[in-house]
Amino acid sequence: MYELDFPQGVRLKTTNDRQLLAEELAETVAGWLSEALTKKERALLVVSGGRTPVAFFEALSRQNLVWNRVDVTLADERWVDEDDAASNAALVRKHLVANSASEARFIPLKTAEPDPESAVGSLDSTLQSLEWPIDVLILGMGNDGHTASLFPGTEGLANAMTSTSKCAALTPLDAPHDRMTLTYPVLVNAVHTVLHVTGDDKSATMAKVLEGLEDVNEMPVRGFIREGLNIFWSS
Repeated sequence: MYELDFPQGVRLKTTNDRQLLAEELAETVAGWLSEALTKKERALLVVSGGRTPVAFFEALSRQNLVWNRVDVTLADERWVDEDDAASNAALVRKHLVANSASEARFIPLKTAEPDPESAVGSLDSTLQSLEWPIDVLILGMGNDGHTASLFPGTEGLANAMTSTSKCAALTPLDAPHDRMTLTYPVLVNAVHTVLHVTGDDKSATMAKVLEGLEDVNEMPVRGFIREGLNIFWSS
C-alpha cells in the first residue's frame, strides 16, 4: 500500500500489527470526537460493519470520552434482524456500544418495515434529527471497489450517489441481502474520514482504484480518495 501513488492530501498509516493499528485508530478517533464535543453538544460517529473493525470497536469502546453525548450509527446495513449473524447493528452493540461507550446513543439503520425501500422515509426522518455533518466516518472497502453499500453496477447506485436524503435502499448484484446505506453526499461531507482496511488483497484493490479515480461508478470508493482522507492499513 505504501508504494502506491495517492492524490495529494491523502494520509496513509501502515503497520504489520493489526491490533496496534486498531488501537492507534481508536485513539485518533477518540481525539476527533473529543474535539467535536468542544464545538457542539453532540458528536456523530458513523462506522462500518464486517470483520475488520472488531478490534478497533473494542479499543474505541474503552476510550475515555463523554460517551453520553456521542451518537453512533452505521454507514450501511443488511436488511436482517439483529439476531442474524449478518447484522451490523448486532456487531456494533456487542463490540462498540459497550464498556465505557455503553452510554453512547446507537441509531440502527434496520427498522420494522419489511424492506429497505419502504423504510427510507421514516429512517430519513430519524436521521435528520442527528447533528450533521458526520464528525468521524469509518469506511471499509470491498475488492469490487464498493464502500458502505455503494455497490458498482447496482440499479439504485445513481440515486444513492446523488440523493438529498440521508439514506437510500440498494440490492447488490453479487452480495446477499437487500441493503440500507447512507447516501454519498452525506458520507463525503464528513469532517474526518478513515478508510480502514487490512490484507494484501486490499493493497491490490487500491492499485486498481487509483488507476481511474474519475470513474466513480465503476468503483464507488474512488469518490472518497481525495484530500483529507486517512487510510489505516495493515497487511
